Amino acid sequence: MTTKPLDAVPLAPSPPPDTPPGTPPAPAPRVTIRGTARATRRLQVPRSVRRAAGPVGLVLLWFLTSATGVLPESVLASPVDVLKQAVDLTKNGELPGAVAASGRRAAIGFLIGASVALVLSLLAGLFRLGEDVIDSSMGMFRAIPWVGLIPLFIVWFGIEETPKIALVALGVTYPLYFNIYGGIRSTDAQLVEAARMMGLGRLGLIKYVILPSALPGALVGLRYALSTAWLALVFAEQINADAGLGYLMSNAQQYFRTDIIVLCLAVYALLGLACDFAVRVLSRRLLTWRANFEGEA
Repeated sequence: MTTKPLDAVPLAPSPPPDTPPGTPPAPAPRVTIRGTARATRRLQVPRSVRRAAGPVGLVLLWFLTSATGVLPESVLASPVDVLKQAVDLTKNGELPGAVAASGRRAAIGFLIGASVALVLSLLAGLFRLGEDVIDSSMGMFRAIPWVGLIPLFIVWFGIEETPKIALVALGVTYPLYFNIYGGIRSTDAQLVEAARMMGLGRLGLIKYVILPSALPGALVGLRYALSTAWLALVFAEQINADAGLGYLMSNAQQYFRTDIIVLCLAVYALLGLACDFAVRVLSRRLLTWRANFEGEA
């Protein structure tokens, strides 16, 4: 039962005792009752502003500690110095060339790792025999730190581009495989039975029921895989690189140039953030049929 707020409620007074019968009652006085609680309008800050508040606040804190001398320049360069280096390295073409070289390695490694993860996850998720053969092996290899395989990759592939791409591919494979495999196996069994009763064959079942159910997990794995690709690239480009962001960082380390090191790390972070944003946009377009909880206001 709902009650309406009372702005003005007419109160019917009792008739005087000496009023003759049949006399119409006097109009009731109007008494205003004010509500004790009123809805207050809260200032709504746009989500884009709120999301940017954290990074902007950290940069501002970094600038203040550097300007006041709390953070010495020998420990960490100031944001102004980092920005100057970004302008200088962009003008001479060194920074764009490094970004292009790192992006090429990340893209090739990601494509190889994503292809391997997709094939293995489909085999293990759709077939019991594939699960028995593949899943236990993937769980075993996942326990091995992929960064620790760098010396072995150098022995196998040398010190050229191959070990760098292989390390990125390996870092991408695990998060994609386990998220896609988990998404396939989390498909509602009742939906599968209903699809079979409607006459869907194996291919139709996979296309219209299993793969759409696994899509949210696959997109989560894609976000993890893209961030892992850039993380793996940081380690991979320490292997005798002659171009790329890792090459700039190695040279800067020899001369204690913290401004260039921080610049390269910031570029890595921005590239990872751009990839994450692209996956978010892709998720919104592909998962329009799925009602998601987006948090309280």
